[in-house]
Amino acid sequence: MAERVIFHVDANSAFLSWSAAYRVKMLGETEDLRDIPSVVAGDRESRHSIILAKSMPAKKFGIQTGEPLFQAMEKCPKLKVVAPDYGLYVEASRHFVALLRQFSPVVEQYSIDEAWVDMTGTERLWGSPRLAADTLRRRVWEELGFTVNVGISSNKLLAKMAGDFEKPNKVHTLFPEEVAGKMWPLPVRELFLVGPATERKLKMLGIYTIGDLAAADVRVLKKRMGKQGETIWHFANGRNADMVAPEPMENKGYGNSVTTPTDVVTSQQAYPVLLSLCETVAARMRKDGKCGSCVTIHLRTNEFGHIGHQSRLNGATNITAEIFRAACRLFDEAWDGVTPLRQLGVQVTQLAHEPYQQYDLFSGMTPEKFERKLRLDETVDALRDKFGEDIIRRAKFARNPEAHMAGGLDRARRTGVTKPVPQEF
Repeated sequence: MAERVIFHVDANSAFLSWSAAYRVKMLGETEDLRDIPSVVAGDRESRHSIILAKSMPAKKFGIQTGEPLFQAMEKCPKLKVVAPDYGLYVEASRHFVALLRQFSPVVEQYSIDEAWVDMTGTERLWGSPRLAADTLRRRVWEELGFTVNVGISSNKLLAKMAGDFEKPNKVHTLFPEEVAGKMWPLPVRELFLVGPATERKLKMLGIYTIGDLAAADVRVLKKRMGKQGETIWHFANGRNADMVAPEPMENKGYGNSVTTPTDVVTSQQAYPVLLSLCETVAARMRKDGKCGSCVTIHLRTNEFGHIGHQSRLNGATNITAEIFRAACRLFDEAWDGVTPLRQLGVQVTQLAHEPYQQYDLFSGMTPEKFERKLRLDETVDALRDKFGEDIIRRAKFARNPEAHMAGGLDRARRTGVTKPVPQEF
């Protein structure tokens, strides 16, 4: 049996590259964002405006993806800031994945700008793995106008780790025999799925590099960190048996969150935000034919503390009003009424394919009322699908119509609004 050959292909600074290519090729601009200190970021007046992507010249000023825009502007006052264009990014991503599928039919998209490609058995078509990767990288540049990094290995984990090595526009290998020399010397924070909290736990155990983690006693890791400890220990040793899955996995839950422009300090401020989140969550569930029986709210304080609370429903539903009622009850139970909040989220889990309801004398809900609410929501969905999500909104949002459906995907991505993308994009 042939050894597996897996590529991880990652667009370099995707949002900025895609914006730059569109401006040059479609709008005829002579200035290329990739050649000057520039970033993609949201409204600079909004407190949750962060850097989504940066150019290499911007990186030289110490600007980092994820940092607040105001900090980046302090590092480089002449920084050029462009707004994100998610419709454009969706279309560019489609072209990107379509090109990958020309190399292999087995492509698993991991995010909007990266994917795994199973290249096993394609040597007669594309030559050696490195030659195939160079061909792929060159075609992305020539046909789509942006650069990618390609990581090559025999499993998904190591291919992704290789793809994160030196950037941009590079091809790197990380086969099992190369793990000790290329991966083990790296800081443990660079291992896939090791975040800041996990890094702190590992450092308390004297583990600072990926090699330290690979050599650690897995029994101690399991005792201190549970299943996650065992998982990252296997990762540190280069072990991963996941197959490249060309079809996305079925959702286990539906959730949206939103950072508010100002602190939420009253329930009356919170309820409309929760309703707007429930609108988008429930609409996605109905579109996928799913119902849920567990509602969870997530609250983030203005000091970045987290509050979570959940409850089981008397059945499984995708009715907006029912999810909203549960979310408000959970909010009232979880929030102390004093601590300012900067972010609210709603999630529905414990999914089923059909709605069901346990009726009682005190809820006021009858089978007829349940059916009417479901039909009403489905009618609203149909109108929004045909005429746009703003064609109908609840009266509570009459004074603030833009906020009636919040969280999750940007409006452009949620509604499928895209811009034409040139063949050379």
